[in-house]
Amino acid sequence: MIKKSILFLSILLFLTSCSKDSDERLKISTSTWIGYAPLFYAKEKGWLKELNIKLINVSSLSENLYLYKAGNSDAYTGTQYECNELKNHIPSLKPIILFDRSDGGDIILSNKTIQELQNTDKPIDAYLEIDSINSDLLKYFINKHNLKDKNINYINKAQAEISSLRKKDMLSPTIIVTYVPYNYTLEKNGFQEIASTDDSLDLIVLDALFTTSEVLDKHQHQFKELKKLIDKSVVILHNNPQEFYNVVKPYMLDMSYSEFLLALEDVLWINKDVSSKLKERMNDIGFPSRGLL
Repeated sequence: MIKKSILFLSILLFLTSCSKDSDERLKISTSTWIGYAPLFYAKEKGWLKELNIKLINVSSLSENLYLYKAGNSDAYTGTQYECNELKNHIPSLKPIILFDRSDGGDIILSNKTIQELQNTDKPIDAYLEIDSINSDLLKYFINKHNLKDKNINYINKAQAEISSLRKKDMLSPTIIVTYVPYNYTLEKNGFQEIASTDDSLDLIVLDALFTTSEVLDKHQHQFKELKKLIDKSVVILHNNPQEFYNVVKPYMLDMSYSEFLLALEDVLWINKDVSSKLKERMNDIGFPSRGLL
């Protein structure tokens, strides 16, 4: 009887091992944003490699979206804006893993004050990634501060390009829509924050991992294990932020440790418990809360 039990357990372990080893390569594309740091941590620790997951890191939200649309990744990280943009073409697209809610991490900078922007007769240059949540953020800002009648010149650029702008080179009133960690470089280049996704703007921005129902079914094991790794990474971030920072530093541009700690205050992790109030807000914006891992 004991020999039979041992044989059964050996076969079970063998089959489990084969199942994990047979997982097909899962490609996930992501952009540079502090809310996706748990993914970067998991990659640098070698955990993703063990699950046969390849993480593709790009510099902008729009580039990440184009990569997914072109079929170069199986899942992508983004906000509800990018999901809504794709939904008409990919009906089964849905969020499967939540990361965070931006609470000041999406930012509007300028070389002018809000009052100066309201009073100017000159055209206003607005730099942003148009095919991203940046568009919603700018629209909210324009409506809230009565800038609808202004002559706004929309300039579509990736955040890596936008972050090279310098206040001293701007001849026109300028608005920049950006996010952590790119804002730190821009602030060093002379721009000032005039609004963000904290209390100054009534806009909810949620970050999640998105894929189709078909891909989720095919890669169930990898996605479920990935969810555990994200949760594990967030716990490590809370318990030992210095060690976490040392690991993800290459993905955080030139952000110092003190800036990293400040930036963490601009995100609310929602990878675990989602409050009933937040679920209501999610439903209000058409962001499904059912079926999340």
